[in-house]
Amino acid sequence: MLKLNLGCGHDQRPGFVNVDSQAACQPDQVVDLEHFPWPWADSSVDEVVMSHVLEHLGASTEVYLGIIRELYRVCAANARVTIIVPHPRSDNYLADPTHVRPITAMGLQMFNQELNRQSMAEGGSSTPLGVYLGVDWVMESSDVKILEPWASRFNSGQLQDGDIAMAVQNFYNVVGDCTFVMRIRKPAFAG
Repeated sequence: MLKLNLGCGHDQRPGFVNVDSQAACQPDQVVDLEHFPWPWADSSVDEVVMSHVLEHLGASTEVYLGIIRELYRVCAANARVTIIVPHPRSDNYLADPTHVRPITAMGLQMFNQELNRQSMAEGGSSTPLGVYLGVDWVMESSDVKILEPWASRFNSGQLQDGDIAMAVQNFYNVVGDCTFVMRIRKPAFAG
């Protein structure tokens, strides 16, 4: 089984096929992830890392959803997908003109068919993208890197989880990077 480091740039990882659209990075494979189909076989990948790449891809909804479909297609059942992105309310996200799409936990949960079906049963307004696209994953973990001065205040006990959550909703530059780990569910949820 393959391990893919998609959009690797200069972050070459041992044990992974390092993939980038730019030959200047000297990846193992030069692949433009916005062109389909990707060159890997169905269910041939057991781990994917996308570190600071997904926010650069899929300016059009059609292309973004195509990336999600291809990611699902090439991943085997129970494959691990790690996505690291800058928080959309951070200067790291906002300052880079090549960032075309904010990536959030809520947005990634839209590809979880179990949650899609729950929302549909409850009359929720979320678009059940997992059901519509025939893709399915479960978010295994979601982690954020809290920036200063918030991190010191949180670590010293001056702020609690709720304080940080409120700050994230109301202020910029509270969180730097977000790390999301998903597990591919195949066959898709049938509940």
